[in-house]
Amino acid sequence: MAFRLPVIVQAVRLTRPKVEIWSPFVSGLANPEAQTRIRQSLQEAERSLEAQQGPLDDPRAEMLGWFETKTNERGVFSISLYNYAYTGGAHGLTLQTSRTFDTATGRVYTLADLFKPGSRYEERLTNIVREQIRRRDIPVFEGAEVTVTPDTDFYIADRTLVLYWQLYAITPYVYGFPYVPISVYELGDIVREDGPLGVMNVND
Repeated sequence: MAFRLPVIVQAVRLTRPKVEIWSPFVSGLANPEAQTRIRQSLQEAERSLEAQQGPLDDPRAEMLGWFETKTNERGVFSISLYNYAYTGGAHGLTLQTSRTFDTATGRVYTLADLFKPGSRYEERLTNIVREQIRRRDIPVFEGAEVTVTPDTDFYIADRTLVLYWQLYAITPYVYGFPYVPISVYELGDIVREDGPLGVMNVND
């Protein structure tokens, strides 16, 4: 595999009344169009998180945004964006969204893009998730049927696919984000060889 330079990621502080956002600024890509696509996608994701939090009308309201780079190697750039806001009530709320990119093209991968067509990846992942919930004794809501769909949130980190759900989605608020990490080696038979998990599945 030819070496591909990692993305350069700088934290840029953006402020306005009641708001402080640490935003990722991406540079260093060989393809300027791919770089522009990644920047635009991340900006749209940040704006979407802010919009979901609603207005900051409460005098005590505040908002803080930040990011974490999950993977930045082998032409794969996976990143999570977070937004915490207090808009009144008992406590604030943190939202998370993730993007996984092909750094050569700027393409954003969907969950389906990681797996071979016809692989029935949703069923396979659902079974793994339910087994982890049972084994780790994750406190899901009574009666909740946890199922992986094409829209399930994910990122890639350290040769691992990490699925997660938003606060309140399947677990009580106090549990935090429920994460389910799955090794790429556990999925090797169904991952697309030319996709980001396929790249991570190569032992070189």
